Amino acid sequence: MGSKICVIGGGRWGQNHIRTLYEMGNLGGIVESSEKRLAELLSKYPIKGFTDLDKAITKGFDGYIVATPAETHYKIGKKLLENCCHTLIEKPLTLASRDSDELINIAEKNNARLMVGHLLLFHPAIRKIKEVIDSGRIGQPHYIYSTRLNLGTVRTEENVFWSFAPHDISVIDYLVGKPCIDIKAHGSKFLQNNIDDVAMAHLKYPDNIQAHIFVSWLHPFKEQRLVVIGNKGMLSFEDSSKDKYIVFYNKRIDWKDGLPVKVEEPDEIIQYEQYAPLENELRYFINNLNGRIEIADGRSGHEVVKVLEKVQECLNT
Repeated sequence: MGSKICVIGGGRWGQNHIRTLYEMGNLGGIVESSEKRLAELLSKYPIKGFTDLDKAITKGFDGYIVATPAETHYKIGKKLLENCCHTLIEKPLTLASRDSDELINIAEKNNARLMVGHLLLFHPAIRKIKEVIDSGRIGQPHYIYSTRLNLGTVRTEENVFWSFAPHDISVIDYLVGKPCIDIKAHGSKFLQNNIDDVAMAHLKYPDNIQAHIFVSWLHPFKEQRLVVIGNKGMLSFEDSSKDKYIVFYNKRIDWKDGLPVKVEEPDEIIQYEQYAPLENELRYFINNLNGRIEIADGRSGHEVVKVLEKVQECLNT
């Protein structure tokens, strides 16, 4: 019999977890505070339902997924981990690094797995890009830039960086393999007096690897682009495009007699296997309930929160 997972939160993203787990045969329960919404979900998915988290914990599910609003992540995650429950918390892990650090310590103390829902780390294209970088094909990485641009959805509680950039931070950390060591950022407010609509951040990593993140919900078209520049080659991936190609640009700058020489050879489309990132993320969580979470673990989620906090400090000043 497969592992049974309980999803906490039946909202927009929670229902994606619910549907995917049900199709996988791993949905064990749903916790939803709204009785009406819970009834709607149970009519589609005939499993155990709860309006009270404590009752769901007593059922001893193999794992729990927290897909509730970000401001509830710390409180719910703490209760689950204190009860030795293996837990996947949607991004961001918490809204404060002191809280995410505490969750990590509680998880370690109670031998509970803690994972963060950084979905793009399970995207087949991102996994392939990581493989190409680690193979040495682009040489030493110089810089990475990521754009996440669209018109809307405008938030009234959080700025565009907190809303959009956790994806980009987690991906860049994953590709570099280390957390950043310095951060600078600035943003602009146009629609609301206290909410940044556009933000740009510069992240410095060990080995002089630089990264840039540009996010905006005030943009005329959708763009989700990732570019990685190395000393032997370059990679580009446009997730918002129809084809979703990974392109290897066989371009670099060589030096001859002390002068820079541009080298350009034919580009190449890098093939990669297509699969659903959410199902891949959930399978990874389930497969490691009795093992070790190495991708999107609590520590990596904590590092993302630290970046978000530092960027917020920059935006405030």
